[in-house]
Amino acid sequence: MIRNLLVCGLIFGLGICRCVFAVPDNEGALEKEGLNTGHHCYVATNGSDTNAGTQEAPLLTIARASKLALPGTTVHVAPGTYPGGFSTLASGTSAQRIAYISTVRWGARIVPPARSASDTAWDNRGSYVDIVGFDVDGSAYQGGKMWTHGLYYGGSFGSIRNNHVHHIAQTAPCTSAGGSAIGADSYYHGVEIEVIGNLVHDLGPPGCRFIQGIYFSTSGTISNNVVYRVAEAAIHLWHDANHVTISNNTVFASHTGIIVGGGDFYHASAGNDHTEVYNNIVYDNECGISEQGRTGAHNSYRHNLVSENSTCNWRLQNGLTHEGTVNAAPRFVNYSKTAVPDLHLKSSSPAIGKGAKSTAIGVDFEGKRRPPAGVDIGAFQH
Repeated sequence: MIRNLLVCGLIFGLGICRCVFAVPDNEGALEKEGLNTGHHCYVATNGSDTNAGTQEAPLLTIARASKLALPGTTVHVAPGTYPGGFSTLASGTSAQRIAYISTVRWGARIVPPARSASDTAWDNRGSYVDIVGFDVDGSAYQGGKMWTHGLYYGGSFGSIRNNHVHHIAQTAPCTSAGGSAIGADSYYHGVEIEVIGNLVHDLGPPGCRFIQGIYFSTSGTISNNVVYRVAEAAIHLWHDANHVTISNNTVFASHTGIIVGGGDFYHASAGNDHTEVYNNIVYDNECGISEQGRTGAHNSYRHNLVSENSTCNWRLQNGLTHEGTVNAAPRFVNYSKTAVPDLHLKSSSPAIGKGAKSTAIGVDFEGKRRPPAGVDIGAFQH
């Protein structure tokens, strides 16, 4: 099974509320990750939204914390179960970001409320915002609008990191309105989003081509994610997507592994170009890596393991070819298409040491450092 997962390079801080300029011991580590620690706000299941948001008097909801957040605020969310279907609107700045952090990885669970007013678990419209370490579980629908979207990011220069997003829209009607576990969108002119180190699985009713795993329509980075059992694409680029790096992901057991495409444009029309697809394991889907819609001549595909996809491994356009591809089973420690797998690589895996260092981020899915040379393909470094 997937185990011992670490939040990728992020160290959780201590401090007081948003109005107190505390300096926690690990402020330097947080600043290194781009998180300013000048303000702190606390959320807990025993809190109240009439509280001050201090550690001693926490708030009850993330939505309330967002209304109080200033640039530089870290919102610490304690373990427990929180009703979803809310929006966050506050923005940070390039120097002082806003971070929402589950203080225990996957300890803060976002679940459907008794009657949801929204089809989205968490709708973030702020920019310079980081959402880190939450468990978004859509399995227990109760009433109101059924969730078809998990984490949605409509701002710019933000990140969705180290979250577990699963069982979204499994019994939803299959319509062209679509849905996804994680969405990074340019509809509101959002650019440069990072989706890194997330575990995403069990999405959409079988056979529905409108439900995606990670759905990306802007510029940015998709790295170190594990995505499986998705009705359509594990990773799907569409609308205005361009200049995207897709690296070191492990995707399997979906209709399509990775779609690089452009169409149904919001603000652009040139199509998806200058996208890099490196070091990914794309295994046991119906189709592996597919270009669709309008795409450009500058997309590149290098050092991926693409194997045993039932109808096609590759479908590229504009005469493009792929380089350094490994066409062999990845040899996971314990692969399962229906149960919880262990996706670490066996010592005999052909993915070991075959990746391109230039696009790999410094740590793997579990926070393990990648070496200067000999980067492995996929989300896990052996």
